[in-house]
Amino acid sequence: MTDSTADFLHTTRSSYDAFAKEYSERFPSGLPHPLDRSLISAFAELVKDNDPAPVADLGSGPGFVTALLDSLGVPAFGVDLSPAMVALAREAHPRLRFHVGSMTALDLPDATLGGILALYSTIHVPDGALPRAFAEFHRTLRPGAPVLLAFQTGEAGHLHLTERFGHEIDLHYYLRSPAAITAGLVEAGLTPVASVVREPQGEEARARGFVLARRD
Repeated sequence: MTDSTADFLHTTRSSYDAFAKEYSERFPSGLPHPLDRSLISAFAELVKDNDPAPVADLGSGPGFVTALLDSLGVPAFGVDLSPAMVALAREAHPRLRFHVGSMTALDLPDATLGGILALYSTIHVPDGALPRAFAEFHRTLRPGAPVLLAFQTGEAGHLHLTERFGHEIDLHYYLRSPAAITAGLVEAGLTPVASVVREPQGEEARARGFVLARRD
């Protein structure tokens, strides 16, 4: 692992640890938009149609999406960089499994996952580390298994926040287009299936991008 990768892991982890409680209270159930939920439902159907092996929810936060997958009949577990987030998810969803980890180095055997969900978690991965994450997706997915990513999109760029929920943080956001995400997945050996852009709603400042792909 390079120093730059270690740096981004450390700052992202410490930032989410700092505001984990406030984040979970601000977004108690997440995914307020019907389109978001419908795309996850479609992802769950693809998992069940292909190979109902466990699905990894990468960047699982308080665990509400992992729980949603479970309610849709998909065996799912959560992985998050933040120990504080993992603790909150375990408390809220004691039947489900959550552990601390990074999508850039998944502690999972090859070709064991029935799918990967990464909602608003690749946004914190810098350009130099993103190919490593996508290579891990390819390595751990079973043939035919889907992967669904969601991310803030719009004009490509980089944001740096030093405060959130009243806490001092050091959190970086990388804004990418669906085309850029799709190109990265293709480079990792994954096949694109669909991409969607949803315009901002309510308090959202930026459009949401969704990319669905699969491992052949």
